[in-house]
Amino acid sequence: MIRFVLNVLWLIFGGGLVLAIGYGIAALICFVLVVTIPFGVASLRLASYSLWPFGRTLVPKPGVGVASGIANVIWVVLAGWWLALSHIVAGVSLCLTIIGIPFGVANFKLVPAAIWPLGQEVVPAP
Repeated sequence: MIRFVLNVLWLIFGGGLVLAIGYGIAALICFVLVVTIPFGVASLRLASYSLWPFGRTLVPKPGVGVASGIANVIWVVLAGWWLALSHIVAGVSLCLTIIGIPFGVANFKLVPAAIWPLGQEVVPAP
């Protein structure tokens, strides 16, 4: 029940809806450019994770190959570093207040996903 309440508050006050829309727009752009479709899939994964982060976690997907690693390096250079930096800045600013600490922690959870999204999957937290 706590996770549900935190997710609803995250959607309203924590910026989850804005993040999901931003990642969704990035996914649409990646789908238009055919070569970047894997990045679009990763953006959709980030959109769903940023929409409902509490009670979910990232785990490495078994059996990913070298292509995923190379694509992640390209992702880090083009988009990952500034996405991760924005999540870190938002997380630190949210942690300045007691009420914002859970939302800051949620932003910190999004950093690994933003910097290295390919070869990861979002699963329910134990």
